[in-house]
Amino acid sequence: MLQAPIRIDIVRMVHKLISKNHRQPYGVSPDAGMQSSARSWGTGRAVSRIPRVPGGGTHRAGQGAFGNMCRGGRMFAPTKVYRRWHRKVAKGQRRYAMCSALAATAVPSLIMSRGHRINTLPEIPFVISDGQMNKLKKTKEAVALLKSLKAYEDIEKSINSKRIRPGKGKARGRRFTRAKGPLIIHTKSWTNMLVKSFRNIPGVELCNVKRLNLLTLAPGGHLGRFIIWTESAFKSLDRIFGTLTKNSEVKRGWRIPRPVMTNADLQRIINSDEVQSALIRKKSKPRFQPRKRNPLTNLGALIKLNPYALTLKRKAIKENRKAKIRNFRKSKGFPVTLPKAAIKKTIRKKKGPRAGKRFLTILHAPARAPKRGPEEITTKYQ
Repeated sequence: MLQAPIRIDIVRMVHKLISKNHRQPYGVSPDAGMQSSARSWGTGRAVSRIPRVPGGGTHRAGQGAFGNMCRGGRMFAPTKVYRRWHRKVAKGQRRYAMCSALAATAVPSLIMSRGHRINTLPEIPFVISDGQMNKLKKTKEAVALLKSLKAYEDIEKSINSKRIRPGKGKARGRRFTRAKGPLIIHTKSWTNMLVKSFRNIPGVELCNVKRLNLLTLAPGGHLGRFIIWTESAFKSLDRIFGTLTKNSEVKRGWRIPRPVMTNADLQRIINSDEVQSALIRKKSKPRFQPRKRNPLTNLGALIKLNPYALTLKRKAIKENRKAKIRNFRKSKGFPVTLPKAAIKKTIRKKKGPRAGKRFLTILHAPARAPKRGPEEITTKYQ
């Protein structure tokens, strides 16, 4: 039975739906906020068109009514008692969630993560023989048994966790809150002395193995409830819920679901040597990734692909200049084509007179300071 897959998603979904089935309908009075003969004043009086109380001589006259934004008006979307309060859950989903919650009670890490104190226990699941449980007649005997088995630490934690509930719940019969203690699963009736000896211990809950409930196995939808089993209740699990190879004797055609994965430790599988050796090495991205240029719009990218494009570009520029000159001359009435001699004359640079040798000698000679006579030297620098 405890080999069922632990599906926290199914447990949370089923718990959320089942927990809605004990709600009591509530709703405001249908006439609340509507018990007035208010009418709107209409337009043209520089006030909003909200219905207003008629009459005069009192503060109430002329005040807005009916709207949810008005004092004394109704609420928005008044609550109705015919709301869909309860939810139907498929029988297969309920049983699947129950099997997952029972399987989680055999995992010490899940029990400890839920806050239960099980450090001193010899083993999990924690099973007590029927001989020890059937001898109990008083609550003090049950406490002594739990202390002798080192299972009382979780109950002490529950006793010390008593707090006053925040909010209005403390005025509605729910004044105190307390952490959940161990759940004792047995096979006796509620009138048995076993049940009576445990029921007055704070934080302890009891449940018959034939009436297991997901709300007690996973309070709040959190897996890992600390369970104290009686020997007979633990042995009857396979008969009630079945096994991987055998159907249940109580639930017709039902056996515990088979896990999809043989080993559910996915992180261990991924990090194993067998998987890591078959994986492709992680590709490292370059720190600098050059920006891709469009050769049709970027000349530099085009020259990298076609170096002759620069020559074509220059040639096109020259042809464009010639075409502009040609069009200009044509518009002014000048001849479009010039003789070659005239073209060379326009292109040739004008040269001025050449410098003489004496000028060049003086120009390129090193600079020398002239010698001063004694009359040119002032007394300040002597």
